[in-house]
Amino acid sequence: MRKQLFATENLLYWLLVFVPIAIFLEIRHASKTWIFVTSCLAILPLAGLMGKATEHLASKVGEGLGGLLNATFGNAAELIIATMMLKEGLHEVVKASITGSIIGNVFLVLGLSVLAGGLKFKQQTFNRTAASLGATLLALSGIALVVPALFHFINQGSLNSKVMVQSEQDLSLEIAVVLFVTYVLSLVFALRTHRHLYEGAAEEEHHELWSTKKSIAVLFVSTVFVGLMSEFLVGAIEQTGKELNLSDVFIGVIVVAIIGNAAEHSTAILMALKNKMDLSLNIAVGSSLQIALFVAPVLVFASYAFGKPMNLIFSPFEVLAVVLCVLVLNMIASDGESNWMEGVQMLAVYTILGIAFYFLP
Repeated sequence: MRKQLFATENLLYWLLVFVPIAIFLEIRHASKTWIFVTSCLAILPLAGLMGKATEHLASKVGEGLGGLLNATFGNAAELIIATMMLKEGLHEVVKASITGSIIGNVFLVLGLSVLAGGLKFKQQTFNRTAASLGATLLALSGIALVVPALFHFINQGSLNSKVMVQSEQDLSLEIAVVLFVTYVLSLVFALRTHRHLYEGAAEEEHHELWSTKKSIAVLFVSTVFVGLMSEFLVGAIEQTGKELNLSDVFIGVIVVAIIGNAAEHSTAILMALKNKMDLSLNIAVGSSLQIALFVAPVLVFASYAFGKPMNLIFSPFEVLAVVLCVLVLNMIASDGESNWMEGVQMLAVYTILGIAFYFLP
């Protein structure tokens, strides 16, 4: 009983105490920094509950639909946070969170997983074909995010500013459509035509399953509270940035990205500790793919609904970070093996990028 009470998963749920604390602070119009911190801490267990409810629900509805549910709700917390930021017109923070999620899932999540698993097992192996496919798909996704930035920098000064803005917006929208279609086709590939490549990654332990009603109820309630906490968080971003001397880009790339992907972070590391590197790699890379192929285009579409269209033009440093991420992932996936030193190297790169983003004006 004592072990269950202090299990890693249950310790995460102790953070639910920050939900009423954040609500109290918001009602009392307390310091924006404290509202931001408590909202972030509250989202961590709520995102975990969303992920757990989705897993239990997925195992009830069959493999095909279950895979679709997991893929769709895998980054739901981050999508909700980003949507709230879109509503407030914080486009640069939204784009920074997209970049942060892509590089964070590879350098931070996969890095921690490889390190943790490597310290327990001298050498770990994974399906090289499936890993290479994921790395290649992420490379193609990265190209789609790099092209608008190149278009912007090449055409600076050569086009009328109004024409330039409209061209960039049209280009971003059309690329978003291509990304979304690619995402749908990638689901068909993974769940139907080439499902055998991912069978090793699907072998996850399941304990007693929740009922469908309980799963839906937990998913609904946690989604509602993630939305509420996200609204508090977004409302406090600007003032918190000023008080802590943090740029909007740093908050988006590091803070929002880590908070939004907390559930995947813990699961990937736990799977690596169980020597299930296929699953760990699939979670980290799959989450990055969902961000690039699903979340990014959905946010572009949603921005039109708010009457504030968002483009896909990222800063040069964000573009460089994504390119480095793609290169490193391809190197890691090439041999089908991992060890703890590779994890250290990925975490070192993430730390260097984090420091650079901190000092960006």
